[in-house]
Amino acid sequence: MKNKHIKFGLLGQRLPYSFSPEIHGLLGNRDYALIELEPSELEEFMREGSFLGINVTIPYKKAVIPYLSEISERAGRIGSVNTIVRRSDGSLYGDNTDYLGLSYLLSHAGIDIKGEQVLILGSGGTSLTARTLCEDLGAASIGIVSRSGSLNYDNVSERQDTTVIINTTPVGTYPDNGKAPIDINQFPRLKAVADVIYNPRRTRLISAAEEKGLRAASGLRMLIAQAVYAHELFFGTKAPEGIIEDIYKRLKNRLLDICLIGMPGCGKSTIARELSRLCAKELLDTDSVIEQEAGRTIPEIFETFGEEHFRVLETEACRACGKETGKVIATGGGVVLRPENMLALKQNGVIVFLERELSELSMDGRPLSKSREELSRIYEARIDKYRAYADIVIENEDEPSLVAERIRDRVYEAADY
Repeated sequence: MKNKHIKFGLLGQRLPYSFSPEIHGLLGNRDYALIELEPSELEEFMREGSFLGINVTIPYKKAVIPYLSEISERAGRIGSVNTIVRRSDGSLYGDNTDYLGLSYLLSHAGIDIKGEQVLILGSGGTSLTARTLCEDLGAASIGIVSRSGSLNYDNVSERQDTTVIINTTPVGTYPDNGKAPIDINQFPRLKAVADVIYNPRRTRLISAAEEKGLRAASGLRMLIAQAVYAHELFFGTKAPEGIIEDIYKRLKNRLLDICLIGMPGCGKSTIARELSRLCAKELLDTDSVIEQEAGRTIPEIFETFGEEHFRVLETEACRACGKETGKVIATGGGVVLRPENMLALKQNGVIVFLERELSELSMDGRPLSKSREELSRIYEARIDKYRAYADIVIENEDEPSLVAERIRDRVYEAADY
């Protein structure tokens, strides 16, 4: 039988981008694997498999319930199971640690559900979990938005009293970045947004909430928290205090993109190479991506097609690079001229403004830097944007290796980005 030797793992139909084996590995479970099954294979696996403990994801959170001898009171109220443990007598017990993971996520973000008007996007297994949790936390009202239900995406704007939105749909998940299931500008009383998606870390929905100054929580902490609680069920042990945040920091630092912005000639490419080596992250350069796609150098593109055409190509390069995780990304000096570029880079990235004295800027091969006077004009036009978009500002006034070390330390020591 397929997967018959697996002891622990994640059961689903398609699992190409899961972080679960890495998280469980950090918890000490090296036997955790991915279990991809078609619906026709589920019954044989559930009846004849010898697994000791599994997590369950789309589309099997409800489908596994008939094969279980018992489920927890919590899972029963939800009507969905995401964690199964084989007991000593061979029987299967089901629970729902997504409930605990979502509770942890909301609490960490300071999103208090009590008395709030909650809108839950989606109607699948995670939606059921969110609804039950919000009921338990004392929500004043809960609306479930689906594509074809009585409350749907065509009439949801009528819920003008909405104060909290929780997205349980996959809309905006990698590789379909940049999409949002709903426009939050429809809800004037909105206070907070939570999104169970964890790749990218900042979905379009989360970015929109942050732009409005709302409380916002993305799904990576929920993923880690539910895994920790599942691990406790698998082994009958209590995880160490603080382990969720410890794993979050390690995973965040691995997945985080470090994006360098700054004036043409400020040293972004040089520092990016040093950072790539120092942090063991692959280097991406938006200008190189543009040249490879266009089959021309940057000066040739400017000369042949003009700046506006180049900016279109630059936006496409930012969208491609911004989808990736765990990269060092060097950008062109004018990347801040289009907000959509920065939105793409901030999906998984921390933005570092590399500042340097104008007199120290290189002008070689820079299509727009034809004189010091022109360079000064460009600087004045862009400096406010560089500072507004930057999460970190670093002076490039030392050896490249030392500047790269300062960037790494600032990025990795931060609680979150």
